[in-house]
Amino acid sequence: MTNLDVSVAKDLAHWVRSLHGRQILLVGDLILDRYLYGDAERISPEAPVPVLRAVERREAVGGSANVAACLGALGCRVVCCGVTGRDRDGETLARLLKEIGANTAGVMTLPDRPTTTKTRLVGLAQHRHRQQLLRVDEEDASPLSQGNAESLSNLACELVPQADVVCIEDYNKGVVSEQMVQAVIREARRHDRPVLVDPARLPDYRRYRGANIVTPNRDELSIVAGHRLESLEALADAARGLIDMLDIGAIVATLDREGAVLVERDKDWRHLSTVPRSVYDNTGAGDAVLAMLAAAIAAGAGLDSAVRLANIAGGLEVEKFGCVPITVEEVLAELRLENRLRNDKLRTVDELVAELQLRRDRGETVAFTNGCFDILHAGHVEFLKRCRQEASLLVLGINSDASVRALSKGDDRPINKWAHRAAVVSALEFVDYVVGFEEPDPETLIRRIRPDVLIKGEDWAGKGVVGREFVESIGGRVVLLPLVEGLSTTDLIERIRAGASYQCRMANGE
Repeated sequence: MTNLDVSVAKDLAHWVRSLHGRQILLVGDLILDRYLYGDAERISPEAPVPVLRAVERREAVGGSANVAACLGALGCRVVCCGVTGRDRDGETLARLLKEIGANTAGVMTLPDRPTTTKTRLVGLAQHRHRQQLLRVDEEDASPLSQGNAESLSNLACELVPQADVVCIEDYNKGVVSEQMVQAVIREARRHDRPVLVDPARLPDYRRYRGANIVTPNRDELSIVAGHRLESLEALADAARGLIDMLDIGAIVATLDREGAVLVERDKDWRHLSTVPRSVYDNTGAGDAVLAMLAAAIAAGAGLDSAVRLANIAGGLEVEKFGCVPITVEEVLAELRLENRLRNDKLRTVDELVAELQLRRDRGETVAFTNGCFDILHAGHVEFLKRCRQEASLLVLGINSDASVRALSKGDDRPINKWAHRAAVVSALEFVDYVVGFEEPDPETLIRRIRPDVLIKGEDWAGKGVVGREFVESIGGRVVLLPLVEGLSTTDLIERIRAGASYQCRMANGE
């Protein structure tokens, strides 16, 4: 997504807000992800490998179960269909699925097949920076027995009518067979339900024939083509060939930082670009793309809009370590950040918190200051300019009208309404965000924003800066900046009043 028209951005935001409650049937390989984090500070004397001193263990849903987590974070209702083993890992995975709100009505527990489990050993450099060192897979990737395959297929077909969209997530672990996929597609067509497939790394896509949408990445589509697909034209040609050969409705070929190529039957192909990202970890990006694509289509979005939203979700995912579901709030924040939907800098607190987190993930720092800013003068301008020099971006908190009245500045204060005060300071180029607060002081707002730098004027020295203890407790700092002498809103108002009084006396002949 780059340089979207404001109307397009508003349309995307509408669809994001429409995702809640959509019903998704998710068929695929359920996987348990296990992480072992440790400090990796030395090399073993036994072999040239890092020594990992374990400091944390974590378990999470993986495979199609991670798609369920992504859908849940978007507000969708998900029914999972797949298999787990009758073992401790299977019990753990069932518990985790329940915790993310997934319905496991379609999950079969098999006594003779282990739960697919991936264990990642992750080193922590300087106790912070994460680097995956090794992955250990425990699985039986052979096809299900004929009886189990038929039972799972029948179970999936029974669940199709309840869904708005059917998703098939294929990790090639033996669960997603051609027999099952074709049965589900036939049943979905009977009930007019679209079927989306995230394919496995296979050279043959015949098992997916008849699907409405297939979402390979560049490498996966290259495997099918038999050679590396470098150009967008080559990707589109390969996709077109699959559509014609396998009766697929559309192919969305995902291209990491280049966005996606969308190829539909009997239409010109389109390249939908995205914002360049700092890729931290590609894990889970395909799951995030499939989840958003399915959710958006279930909500009624057109394919172009759904792909644009999927681009955003996949882009946000690669900026995180591991599989971290992307929320509606994050997507809306990204839309505001990249497109300025309101054409201004005003934010609610919830909007601001989500947007600041995205910018922090990209290495930016946040400065915060606050005030009434009733009548903007040169002293304010110079002060705010200096504030902006303390961090990557500046958030300005402005007292509401009721909050100003509570400060006992005078019965006629504020002179200007909050909306007018906010509009004036928003016009300053060195102010990035403006947010209001109702309380007499900004302590609550500061705790929500968690600024890296809290800034006040040097006239606060010795008075006790509100929020100082909290900001310093989270590793931030407090800065007191000099003020421009002889300039204050109160002084200006007094001078205006004095002038008005003089003019009145002159008019009355005094």
